[in-house]
Amino acid sequence: MEFFLGINEPYWLAHCDFPLMVARQRLFRAGDHRRPLPRARHRWVLDSGGFTQLHQHGHYPFTADQYASEIETLDDEVGNLAWASPMDWMCEEGALSQTGLTVGEHQRRTVTNFLDLRQRLGRLVIPVLQGWENDDYLRCSDLYQAAGVDLSREPVVGLGSVCRRNATDDIVRIITSLSGLNLHAYGVKGQPLRQTHDLLVSADSMAWSYRARRGGRHPDCKHRRCNHCRKFAALWRENLLTTLR
Repeated sequence: MEFFLGINEPYWLAHCDFPLMVARQRLFRAGDHRRPLPRARHRWVLDSGGFTQLHQHGHYPFTADQYASEIETLDDEVGNLAWASPMDWMCEEGALSQTGLTVGEHQRRTVTNFLDLRQRLGRLVIPVLQGWENDDYLRCSDLYQAAGVDLSREPVVGLGSVCRRNATDDIVRIITSLSGLNLHAYGVKGQPLRQTHDLLVSADSMAWSYRARRGGRHPDCKHRRCNHCRKFAALWRENLLTTLR
């Protein structure tokens, strides 16, 4: 399993020798490109920032065309972009209450956006399964199949709306039911990751930042808090991978 460390400082892309994940809003603020963009030393992936966008705005405040152009810019100028998430629509209760839409409509919009981006970007954008109950994810898979997308042939299929769950059994059950796919589990960590990492092609997490805000520190660090500390993040990542091994 490939593990992408979630980061909140884009310039880390130029300094880290391991896979990273960066949210779109960290690279583009208020629609303006931050210059200069870093050159990535290692493979990294782009998250659309859907969780933040839907919870703050109830929609994406940028268009699919704008997002596609940004992905092309990042692929060219930053380099080493492994893949990008589509503008997927999370199905947590908080996101649904903000949008006023149903799980089914969130799934439809997720698939529609993927199809639009795939037509322009090819396999640089990955399909993402969204849902809440286990059967929701199977129905989302059916939407892709009806649109002519064979998920079993995709190198990576994102699995959304799992990172905020407190029930380990639910996460394990969902991942197990989709084990025939090359899954990337967004934000899965802790016990669920330990139980399912052999069923995943990749995962990501920014849990190191939360740990630092709660008092975690690198032993050689003089920061008051290490929630923006590259050394602490790298140590957290290594400890996680050691545990999985």
